[in-house]
Amino acid sequence: MIKRFLDCNSTDFRAMTKKEILTSIKASEGRVIVSEIIGPVQPLLYDISNAELAAAFGADILLLNMFDVNNPVFHGLRISTPDNVIEEIQELTGRIVGVNLEAVDDASDLIPGRRASVAAAKKAREMGAAFVMITGNPGTLVSNANIVTAIDSIKNELGEELIIAAGKMHAAGVLDEGGEQIITEKDALEFIEAGCDVLLLPAPGTVPGITMEHIRGLVKVAHSKGVLTMTSIGTSQEGADEQTIRNIALMCKMTGTDLHHIGDAGYPGIAIPENIMSYSIAIRGKRHTYSRMARSVNR
Repeated sequence: MIKRFLDCNSTDFRAMTKKEILTSIKASEGRVIVSEIIGPVQPLLYDISNAELAAAFGADILLLNMFDVNNPVFHGLRISTPDNVIEEIQELTGRIVGVNLEAVDDASDLIPGRRASVAAAKKAREMGAAFVMITGNPGTLVSNANIVTAIDSIKNELGEELIIAAGKMHAAGVLDEGGEQIITEKDALEFIEAGCDVLLLPAPGTVPGITMEHIRGLVKVAHSKGVLTMTSIGTSQEGADEQTIRNIALMCKMTGTDLHHIGDAGYPGIAIPENIMSYSIAIRGKRHTYSRMARSVNR
């Protein structure tokens, strides 16, 4: 029997297959926290990585943003070689790690190591990533059509071993894909048909026009197709007051989502740590929050 993600130790995570991870998340009934972090910036605690800090405040999964798989930089680690970055993050935090890859078009000047390509996804997997998030940072002009293409190509090559999450948390600079058009039911179905395992959606209250009811409808669509969902704070509200974070968290819980993402722009490179904890307490209480915070990586 697969343990709930809530109850898993570091040794459990290391032994899990793709299917077991997804099953374990589903069994946790909307109580899994994903914290996005940026490694190339100065860590908030200088000599302690932002990955360790996010884990210490209750994050279950760590998502690396602006991470160049060909030239990985992550400050605050004891890196022996660049290719060991993800392995070291896993060793220090005991968490599952994923990497953001951006579905830009061919004309973009984004470096290859951050693009949503088969080569970058394969490199991320070789480094130890359990999943990739196909999305777009602000101003990258990532379109939903580009995301579909990227899902399809990566799924064909790595779908058996790598979890593919995909979607948008804001318009990424594409003005006609703003507000409720960030992701429509048609977009969601196209992402699912292309092969995503987790559908990324903006959290209610984070983007103009994105209501709890709208996202609830898309969560229903995903679940009807056997796909998990992740609501996301990608609008710097990870730096808002704790009451705002709790309100967003409860709206996300009401949508029926499986995973709760909190972004990296509270302070440069990480959400305000107290907000990670406040979000966690709002959706699963102090018992599960403190359990994740206190659980030794040696278990």
